[in-house]
Amino acid sequence: MQQFWLLVGSERNWQVAFEHNNIWGVKDFRELRSLWSMLREGDGLLFYVSKPVHGIVGCGRVATKFRQTEPLWPEEIKRNEVLWPLRFEFDVEYCLPPSHWRSGRYTSHDLQMITRMVFQCYPIEEANVARKALGLAPATTEFSQQSVRPDSPVEAAAVSHAEAKAFLVEIGRIQNFIAEDEYPMDSTRLDVVWRRVLRSVPTFVFEVQVGGDVYHAMAKLKHAFDLWNSHIFMVSTLAEKGKYDELLAGTFHEVADQMRFIDITMVKELFHRKRSYKEMELSMGILQR
Repeated sequence: MQQFWLLVGSERNWQVAFEHNNIWGVKDFRELRSLWSMLREGDGLLFYVSKPVHGIVGCGRVATKFRQTEPLWPEEIKRNEVLWPLRFEFDVEYCLPPSHWRSGRYTSHDLQMITRMVFQCYPIEEANVARKALGLAPATTEFSQQSVRPDSPVEAAAVSHAEAKAFLVEIGRIQNFIAEDEYPMDSTRLDVVWRRVLRSVPTFVFEVQVGGDVYHAMAKLKHAFDLWNSHIFMVSTLAEKGKYDELLAGTFHEVADQMRFIDITMVKELFHRKRSYKEMELSMGILQR
């Protein structure tokens, strides 16, 4: 079931959030940590700007959440300290331009009374009142995620470890991530990571195995999840799927709901489709280089 959350911040807070590719953060206090743990991808968000605006100016949805281990916000960089480590990225459904925040906001006496709590679950009935005031359709409590399947057979040609890494890096860049291979993590390196912004921790982490050590790769993925709450993916051949399933049911059962297996040939297929779409968009002039 979808939940709705009220995010309260100053005009400067929201400016920084939007400048950093839509990232929000909260402090690691017990109450806030408990709420953050309840946050789910797809949850609805309401953007509340505090004094002097005092109102909701936009809506969005949670994209992904992660733990930040390096300073990102200006105050954190100035102090060289992570102040808001419990982060999440969000997609903007609608937001008033800053010049219209005061005149077009939604507000009420009851709403202003509860905004001392800067991050809180918000009733869907109240969320829909705000959405209506902003000219948006009512939200529902249900949302679905449809898996995408290729509409043509995937060629069974072998894909090497190096090729798969190169494909994943390019796919990430097409999707406007900072995509890198051989990303350092403690005393080891991750095959490929995607990050939203330069100072952010990895949002997506991929380990590619072609006849290698599946256990070691899964251990690195689990560590990335424990450190950063990253989305973690094992990329390998279907011949390794049995070993992966066995380890996921046993040694790595704690991340059974987080780790995903990707057939390595699907990475090649996705790369060619992404590149084809990008070239088409460039030729139409709707994608800037």
